[in-house]
Amino acid sequence: MSAAGFAELGVPASLTVVLADLGITSPTPIQAATLPDSLAGRDVLGRGRTGSGKTYAFLLPLVARLAASGRTAQSRKPRALIMAPTRELVNQINEALKPLARTANLSTQTVFGGVGQNPQVQGLRKGIDIVLACPGRLEDLMGQGHVDLSQVEITILDEADHMADLGFLPGVRRIMDQTPRTGQRLLFSATLDKAIDVLVKRFLQNPVTHQADSAQSPVALMDHHVLHLPREHRVSVLTDLTSAPGRTVVFTRTKHGAKALTRQLNSNGVPTVELHGNLSQNARTRNMEAFHSGKATTLVATDIAARGIHVDDVALVVHADPPVEHKAYLHRSGRTARAGAKGTVITLMTDEQVRDVRDLTRAAGIKPTTTKINGASHPLLAELAPGERSLPGGLVTEATFEGNRSAGGGGGGRRGGGGGGRRSGGGGRSGAPKSGGAPKSGGAAKSGSAKSGTGGARRRPAAAASSGGSQLRHSSASFSSGRR
Repeated sequence: MSAAGFAELGVPASLTVVLADLGITSPTPIQAATLPDSLAGRDVLGRGRTGSGKTYAFLLPLVARLAASGRTAQSRKPRALIMAPTRELVNQINEALKPLARTANLSTQTVFGGVGQNPQVQGLRKGIDIVLACPGRLEDLMGQGHVDLSQVEITILDEADHMADLGFLPGVRRIMDQTPRTGQRLLFSATLDKAIDVLVKRFLQNPVTHQADSAQSPVALMDHHVLHLPREHRVSVLTDLTSAPGRTVVFTRTKHGAKALTRQLNSNGVPTVELHGNLSQNARTRNMEAFHSGKATTLVATDIAARGIHVDDVALVVHADPPVEHKAYLHRSGRTARAGAKGTVITLMTDEQVRDVRDLTRAAGIKPTTTKINGASHPLLAELAPGERSLPGGLVTEATFEGNRSAGGGGGGRRGGGGGGRRSGGGGRSGAPKSGGAPKSGGAAKSGSAKSGTGGARRRPAAAASSGGSQLRHSSASFSSGRR
């Protein structure tokens, strides 16, 4: 497709200018395949792998068609609805939408849980063109009478397969039942399976199906490796890999495992933040901002967050715990090698996980290189994550304190991510993550970091440096089991 490809597909000139300003001049395969039909008003079922450009594939026709219809938004009655499974994904879609929406004077409103509903209610009351929502909070507001979907012209469902995996489809069906049958429906997903077929048959009228990638769709520029290692060496190997230059995303199976591994990496001098369901929305936002800005070089996340993470230039993805099924493997791995960049994916495998990892990679259509290593001194680690190792010091954020309080047995309310509340009990108030000291309740070790405010150089680089660290250290198995 030529540089003028978007215009050739029928995208209005005002939107192609916005794309050009963002450095986007050529459509991706999923965009080239779906745009002619979606711009023409047809229902579309589109499949493309993670990172393939699905977001603009539905945002461009959404803005173009709303602008062309000329209607105005009424109080509580949005003109368009986008549903996505996670708060992070809703926010990222909204960020991509904003410059496009401004060209047509369209308003947007995000709707999700974990934050107070009043700002969302007030926005809807004013009259919003496009609502971007997670199903749970949207249903809550519908039940309270704050949202009426009878005027929705276009309904978009993103990451439909992930909605199914998380058990959201009953709510999605109830929501879509309230939208007009005459409206346009666009459904995008990385995989198409029987759960998706239910939605297609019920809600899409004579849909056009476009599949821009294979169902498994491994990325050509993504290198896959399996490191077969003793359980007791996992933390030291992870510390070595994450201390290399560049951004790293590490996935664990449980939120308790993510919390424990974040503490371990911070105590070992790697500036690390966490992302999982036990954090408040404010904490999740701060942690992602720290990772985007480079204050944190490593993000430890659970599967539920895998599809909501979009950060450019992630060089390395590590499966600290192999996922349960192959779709999770593909979506985790899709955090790297995006938009034509190269990336490396590493799975840590212990003796008892050999069969599971073999079955997992086979189902994913991946043929990884497997190497048996005996610890962080193995020379392969420097090849997989090249560059000089750096341990500038761990981060301490308000999210860390919130997580500690919730892990300590508080009630599981929405505020504070499960018992922690917004008050950190002795931590900083918020803002940028702070380096150096650790929470007294069992966070990163007191490392003696320089007092730079954002992870300055440590005077004693690696990590078991102080008595505080040894006192609070977790076992090498704790991040996957959740044991303290």
